[in-house]
Amino acid sequence: MALFDVFEHDREIYRAEIAPWLPDRLIDAHVHVWRQAHCASFGRAGRLVRWPARVAGENPVEDLEETYRLLFPGKRVTPLLFGMVLQPSDDHEAGNAYVRDVARARRWPALLFALPEWAGADLERRLREGGFLGIKVYLSLSPPAIPQKEIRIFDFLPPHHLDLLDRLGGIAMLHIPRDGRLRDPLNLAQMLEIERRWPNVKLIIAHVGRAYVPEDLGDAFEKLAAAKNMVFDVSANTCREVFVALLRAVGPERVLFASDLPIVRMRMRRIAENGRYVNLVPKGMYGDVSDDPNMRAVEGPEAARFTFFLYEELRNLIAAAREVGLSREQLAPVFHANAARLIRAAGGRDLDL
Repeated sequence: MALFDVFEHDREIYRAEIAPWLPDRLIDAHVHVWRQAHCASFGRAGRLVRWPARVAGENPVEDLEETYRLLFPGKRVTPLLFGMVLQPSDDHEAGNAYVRDVARARRWPALLFALPEWAGADLERRLREGGFLGIKVYLSLSPPAIPQKEIRIFDFLPPHHLDLLDRLGGIAMLHIPRDGRLRDPLNLAQMLEIERRWPNVKLIIAHVGRAYVPEDLGDAFEKLAAAKNMVFDVSANTCREVFVALLRAVGPERVLFASDLPIVRMRMRRIAENGRYVNLVPKGMYGDVSDDPNMRAVEGPEAARFTFFLYEELRNLIAAAREVGLSREQLAPVFHANAARLIRAAGGRDLDL
């Protein structure tokens, strides 16, 4: 039985709109792999949206490889891997060990899912023993006494971890917190502080700073104009206007293609409504979504034409590139060369890139 269905309209979208813009080799800079036992809180953790768990309860490497075969026919894709750790009670030891073993067996780059309470020496030992190139951090791992709306970047990406990454030249994959997302003044100030105080950290701002609708941008890119090193991944984002602003602000050289698999296997179309995103999905495909403000069930011909979240992301990225006047050759580094350069600079010189 297939992992999921690919229909003729999906194949036509890929052939006509997406494949002509892709190089033969891609690096997917944001990928979760885990077994269900590693992350018991998935879909139940507080301080997080819950709809991603409707797509897949786990993403073992075999499913990831099959996903690439189905969604990127004729292409070779190397993922930047990390696990799924949403609460300190999740089995981060087993999850990180699984990522380590998968990455070693395939010569893929990987990041360690890090808990903020780890001492610097403990983090360094884990990085070196596992061959990890840096860390993935998450806001829900902040101290539980901090209310969700008050979480700061340094609550889950603490300065002593940044000290170590700066010394090692490692990667920090950052999913920023707070309701204001990319436009939040404190987020912007701390992003700039990281670049200023820890210039050797390879800082990746995931999901274009969670700017999923135009209202999430504010004046972020004006305030970030002084930044020269941080890069932005486009994972799980379909907002053409945000991609246009990103490409105009930093150019294609500091943008990374990334998926956020497995959630981008979802069939959907995202809309902006009253300053927030809503995922339109086929009725019944992901259960009863009536209680989720970020989900809405749709029936009929519209639902039948929905394609994959990942294809929607790529369609809108390509549309944004066209809008700002980029050629296929100018956009191509987003899909491979930019991530390859960053990974090699972080120590991944002997990997299959």
